[in-house]
Amino acid sequence: MYSTSTGRRGLHAVVRTKDGWAVRHAIVTVTDMSGHQVVRTEADTDGAVMTPPLPSGVYTVVVTAVGYAPVASTAIATASGTAELGALVLARQGGVELPPPGVWTIDPAHSKVAATAQHLGLSSVQGRFSEFAGRIDIGATAEESSVVAEIDATSIDTGNKTRDDHLRSADFLDVGPHPVISYRSTGLTATGPGRWIVHGVLTLSGITRPVDLDLSYLGTSPDPWGGLRAAFRAVTELSREDYAMTYNQVVQAGISLIGATLKVELDIQAIQGEPSSQD
Repeated sequence: MYSTSTGRRGLHAVVRTKDGWAVRHAIVTVTDMSGHQVVRTEADTDGAVMTPPLPSGVYTVVVTAVGYAPVASTAIATASGTAELGALVLARQGGVELPPPGVWTIDPAHSKVAATAQHLGLSSVQGRFSEFAGRIDIGATAEESSVVAEIDATSIDTGNKTRDDHLRSADFLDVGPHPVISYRSTGLTATGPGRWIVHGVLTLSGITRPVDLDLSYLGTSPDPWGGLRAAFRAVTELSREDYAMTYNQVVQAGISLIGATLKVELDIQAIQGEPSSQD
């Protein structure tokens, strides 16, 4: 990278995503009007690009980065050799945006993992798990991204102790021999802007089956503690029978006490980076 210690600079720009985050180590190639390469350089960790002074004239600037569609722009160098391009915005390939690549740690304090069952065919009962952890690895492309998560099955809470104790029993979650519910993704399929189907496997009550999540990416935002957060929402439905949770009671008119399916809802905030040592 060209140093500005001389006080002189040529082409200056910053490479950003549509959300305004730096695209680190993007490659910037500058060619003159005859097609000859004048300079090739790399954006720094803040997405900034700086070259030595350029001969005055018109140039073509091409920016490339893994996982992004390339962008071309025209720059005009003044007699002093400078050319200001401002922000060069790169879009994810395929038009699908993701948070900045890297590790993201799920924040349980600002996330929700809940399951809802129908009760008597009239209303519903929702249980929430208070203890869970996980990480999301955002790759250069959606296909290179993944998620793993674990839920403490004993932390189920429906607001009724008798019901919660029954849910922890062998009739349902069977938390004695199987205290952990785990999920691991195996792939992603884009379904629209900011939406994917996450393919994965869920282990519940000692039984492992494939489960797809309908995932929406809600965006990123700085937080008050100097971190960067990404928000996601995911939903799916599970058949109780698939996980040997066949307990039920039939009341009058053949109506079941508990519905055959569970609606699972995940509202997730993830913090950029590995968990801190004090977590």
